Amino acid sequence: MTSGELRPTRTSGVQSIDRAAMILRCFADHPAEMTLSEIARATGLTTSTAHRLLAAMQQNQLVRQTPGRRYAPGQLLVQLVRKGAVTTTLRDAARPAMVALRDEVEETIGLHGLTPSDERVVVDQVESHQPLRRTYTELGVPIPLPYGAPGKVLCAWLPPVRREAVLNQELLQLTPTTVTDPAELRAQLDDVVRRGFAISFAERTPGIRSVAAPVFDHDGAVAGCLSVSGPEMRMPEERMRDLGAPLRRAAYAASEALGATPAAIGARNKENAVGGE
Repeated sequence: MTSGELRPTRTSGVQSIDRAAMILRCFADHPAEMTLSEIARATGLTTSTAHRLLAAMQQNQLVRQTPGRRYAPGQLLVQLVRKGAVTTTLRDAARPAMVALRDEVEETIGLHGLTPSDERVVVDQVESHQPLRRTYTELGVPIPLPYGAPGKVLCAWLPPVRREAVLNQELLQLTPTTVTDPAELRAQLDDVVRRGFAISFAERTPGIRSVAAPVFDHDGAVAGCLSVSGPEMRMPEERMRDLGAPLRRAAYAASEALGATPAAIGARNKENAVGGE
């Protein structure tokens, strides 16, 4: 290659993909249908650049044009969602990570969802192969927060006002190790956020210890959590803390399947921290 020849570059192609992604993100933060001018303003692109990209995206069914010369998400995106290629439920998002984690740690993996009333429900489980193991029997039954590791995790990532509402409720002594002092719980929940996972020393179910980590949605809000739980004899404190890393990785894999990004999670955490000041 001589000095006068152009070197091959991927810059323009990558830039086009980045800009197309910017356009698609507009529909998450703005009305479902947008004009060319509105898209240009929202993305900071020139009108001519936005028009060129939209034409290519329309040809590939990433956007479609509606009456009134507006643009909306295209047929391909809708087809991917309806055919299940894009995960839309907490259970579907978490199931592959749950199976992989169970095979790695050989304890029962639970999936817990957060309800609109700030309770939790056991959505799914992948049981350990061990003869003596944890088996959830209360699938779909609302469980008050913040009992146990899953309850602590979900409570820890609630917005401050909702978290305080939970802590101001009567806290029952379910087992000898249940934490019922709101001040102690507040300190624990702050530690949970810093550490990224919660632990429970048989605080809700006698003889069962658990570790839990949050699952976030596309807005960066906590949608549920994954837990590892087993009998006390196999769950000394050192092992429970060691389980935090693989559990967090599995929970983040589920979060990604729900559309979560580090930026969205960070922004929501910052918003919650500011709200609690």
